[in-house]
Amino acid sequence: MDLRIERGKTTRERLVSVGFDLFGTNGYEATPVGAILGAAGVARGAFYHHFPTKADLFDAVLDRVIARIADASADAARAHDDPVESLRAGCSTWLDVAVDPALQRIAFLDATAVVGWDRYRELDEQHTLGRLKTGLRRIARAGLLPEENIEALAHMVAGAVGEAAKLIVHAKDPAEARASGQAALDLLLTRLLKP
Repeated sequence: MDLRIERGKTTRERLVSVGFDLFGTNGYEATPVGAILGAAGVARGAFYHHFPTKADLFDAVLDRVIARIADASADAARAHDDPVESLRAGCSTWLDVAVDPALQRIAFLDATAVVGWDRYRELDEQHTLGRLKTGLRRIARAGLLPEENIEALAHMVAGAVGEAAKLIVHAKDPAEARASGQAALDLLLTRLLKP
């Protein structure tokens, strides 16, 4: 029984990994289930045992991607003792992600079309907003923000970072857009957190 459970977990993990590779390279619409089966080396029945639809596999991939981005942002934030620099580093990491073509495709181009806005927001809440609120509370304790505005400000900062990332994704020159997005984000945070 334990061996079957382990094989199931391994198969599911392989499907998510292959899903990431194919969705990140080709996009959701251009990735047929048959290509996923072939690349993962699993039978159709095994696929549908774990994921009733291709959209369900994409959801699992997106969940993993957003968690990975959030973890990278949290790691960058933890590298700084100063709460403002911590927030800047975490936000900057989101912009770094927007330059990666696979992450662009999954998290910014295909996500809401495949899973819908509500599910995307749910994943964002689950992986990102809680950490952002924690960072903003640290800044509030330093006297730079009113505590009662943390909830709204977390959504506003996340929105600003997300929009800057989308500008990078759609830019003809992503590196130039990345630099411009960072400058705009720095200006926004400087003005927001001015004592």
